[in-house]
Amino acid sequence: MKWKTSWPAALAALLLLAGGTASLAIHLDLPQRAGAEPLLAVLPSGGAGSASALKEVIFNTQKKVFTIQSDSGLGSGFLYNDRGDLLTNAHVVAGSRTVRVIASDARELTGEVIGIGSELDVAVVRVPELSGSQPLKLERTGRVEVGDPVLAVGSPLGLQSTVTTGIVSGLGRNFAMKPYIYRNLYQISASIAPGNSGGPLVDQRTGAVLGMNSAEMQDGEIGFSIPIADVLGIAEGWSNSPMEELPGVRDDEADTATGKKTITDYAGYLVSRFYESLSNGDYLYAYSLLGYSWKAQDPYEDFRKGYLPTKNVVIKSLNVTQNGERSATVKAVIEAEEHGQDGASVKRNFEVTYKVGYENDQLKLIDGKGKELDAAGEKASKKKG
Repeated sequence: MKWKTSWPAALAALLLLAGGTASLAIHLDLPQRAGAEPLLAVLPSGGAGSASALKEVIFNTQKKVFTIQSDSGLGSGFLYNDRGDLLTNAHVVAGSRTVRVIASDARELTGEVIGIGSELDVAVVRVPELSGSQPLKLERTGRVEVGDPVLAVGSPLGLQSTVTTGIVSGLGRNFAMKPYIYRNLYQISASIAPGNSGGPLVDQRTGAVLGMNSAEMQDGEIGFSIPIADVLGIAEGWSNSPMEELPGVRDDEADTATGKKTITDYAGYLVSRFYESLSNGDYLYAYSLLGYSWKAQDPYEDFRKGYLPTKNVVIKSLNVTQNGERSATVKAVIEAEEHGQDGASVKRNFEVTYKVGYENDQLKLIDGKGKELDAAGEKASKKKG
């Protein structure tokens, strides 16, 4: 399908969504129409009980979406099979064989590009450490309609696990951005930005992946996603038979993207992820972020029982101090909303301190402690974090 003549020229700037200096703006020659109205649709309001279901879909999706850093810049990818393979855009990993992959729990992993398109903007990155992990559910039928509520998940501007909501606002969009040719794209109203490239477009109702976010225009107000059904065939082919040679990559080239950041870049994020898990009632995932010594002193059933009254946790302030190359201290003030004995909600404030460090190259909460603050902000009592 060709571009409709009613599209205003103001929407002509398209942008590939890989972050960093590698972002490329492309302009299309679209017919002008004076006084054209915006094409964005109003977001649908949820019905009764929909908020908790949507929250669960978001949280389960975030755990399967990763930040990818390559020589081309910064982008996103998502787990699409149980072999540890991530689906992403070709322009995210172009020119690289090895890339750096950051998980939602702040683990730094190494991925290998095993397949990449030259005209189709799709690539597959294999991460051995993710082998055996449950992938996201995929919508293989391509049954998508205008008005379907969707989520765009990724790392816009490097902000990992960012979620925006919207609807499918158009179908069958086609354009070219050299060297890639885009056909049959979904147009979406969910806001996206550089760094979203390769992240999943997810059905709000089912949690299934509908497409892969790839380009935007109008400063991210309009996005475009490649239907997942259109890329699964070639992606699965690469997973079964990886490419021996990658276009634009020499075997003797050293990738620069695998350089690691300091622990302070991830320690605060790990604590935030811990409390987000508790707020979502995912006690098992929160428990998995603890170190061995903490788990030895606090069995899972006791850990879960201790947090069952907690409805929601808000981090009011957070500071990270690096203790060494592999250790840091995180101090935060949190507000915990808990179920009271009479059924009413009670809000309590705590000052918490966590020691964060690596165990088997995975960042963990080694130890934690907390002190309850009274109404005046003074320390009242101690409590295990």
